[in-house]
Amino acid sequence: MFIDTHMHEMTYSKDSILTLREMVERGREKGLGGICITDHDSMGIRDYAREYAAKTAFPIFTGIEYYSLEGDIVAFGIREYPKERVPAQEFIDLVKAQGGVCYAAHPFRNNNRGLEENLLKVKGLDGIEVLNGSTSKEACAKAALYAKRLGLITLGASDCHVSEKVGVCATYFPEEVKTEEEFLNVFKKGGLKPAYYQDGQYHIAGLERSLLPQYYTR
Repeated sequence: MFIDTHMHEMTYSKDSILTLREMVERGREKGLGGICITDHDSMGIRDYAREYAAKTAFPIFTGIEYYSLEGDIVAFGIREYPKERVPAQEFIDLVKAQGGVCYAAHPFRNNNRGLEENLLKVKGLDGIEVLNGSTSKEACAKAALYAKRLGLITLGASDCHVSEKVGVCATYFPEEVKTEEEFLNVFKKGGLKPAYYQDGQYHIAGLERSLLPQYYTR
């Protein structure tokens, strides 16, 4: 199944204009099996997302995009997180202590929000986002090289803030997941792969720069 693992809803991500209803509807239209709400430094939507998932019979997983002192990290499976910026390693350690998983978001995007070379310093990341719907092809390709070098899981996600971006990238999960426990278990086992939406369906991405989808040019 395919899941968009990095998305922003307008209630707690003020740079987004997306409602949860729009995200679910657009995700379903594109054939996603589930979506992840990863708001900026907040998990405030968790309870509402859980209720809406039950109402719509569509899996919604709540994580967080946390802005560490070195850059953005997406995490799942946690209840507690710092209310102020802390070093990336401190945040990763906190995630692991709670049994969660985490990955580097758009590590080489040109906005000083990625971990960049700190990927080589921190310990405990589960993966790296190597396809991001709002990041250049060059930055995505560089992230893929680092994921290979470090032996980390590779993920794709839209990082959407507007409707047309929902599901442009996603992550392939080799098993069906419906609950947070299943999501975390499959994530930890590995086998996830980045994918992109084109011609009405999802395609597993080849990570060489020449094989990345043509619309990652921002």
